Amino acid sequence: MNDHLTHPGGKVRLYVEAPLAPDEHVETSEAQSHYLLHVMRARSGDRISLFNGTDGEWRATIVNVTKHHCVLTCDDQTRSQQNTPDLWLCFAPIKRTPADYLTQKATELGVSVLQPVITHRTIVSRVNSERMRANAIEAAEQSDRLTVPDVRQPLTLEKLLASWPSNRQLLFCDEAGEAPPMGRALAVDAHSVWGALTGPEGGFDVGERERIRSHVFVTPVSLGPRILRADTAALAVLAVWQALIGDWR
Repeated sequence: MNDHLTHPGGKVRLYVEAPLAPDEHVETSEAQSHYLLHVMRARSGDRISLFNGTDGEWRATIVNVTKHHCVLTCDDQTRSQQNTPDLWLCFAPIKRTPADYLTQKATELGVSVLQPVITHRTIVSRVNSERMRANAIEAAEQSDRLTVPDVRQPLTLEKLLASWPSNRQLLFCDEAGEAPPMGRALAVDAHSVWGALTGPEGGFDVGERERIRSHVFVTPVSLGPRILRADTAALAVLAVWQALIGDWR
């Protein structure tokens, strides 16, 4: 019996939606079972880690194996629940491979909400939310976080601004206009809850920039002197935010 299954990146962890508690039985999905049995070569008696976003992380033992399913029993809690910083990422969808990369890396960087935003220059006509969530779950499993970002359905820029919560500030990454460096802007209002808005390939058009800047909850910021790709800008704003007021301090 393996004390704990591992892969080259560390211990094997799975996100499940079932409650986790002492002696609780959890049945894995067919895809998870395939991963455990055929990729990791797991057997009855092997142990893995489970998390569900609310009950912390639990060590669990495989107690029953069939051709397509595994049943595990929760043994003991190894970490209590710890929530990630409450940062929303609102981004214009980009082509599939960069979008997959963005979802994975934003999850690793601790974002709490992934909100696709349709702008005038957005070239992606369809957003695969199920694929985004699958990428977010896999990244959460591999990055040792205890939550999975909330993957939301796409909104137009107009609907995003109209429905924005009154208690949340919005960092507008404005590459085309005069704006203070992000560090200076956050130093002024470091105690608010935040979202960040990044644009599509080609950026926001003039009318969009004016509409965004007209809202009192918006803080325009600069991400430096160089022009960043859409996916790079999104990850840069997350990294800077985490370093200044998030959980990297």
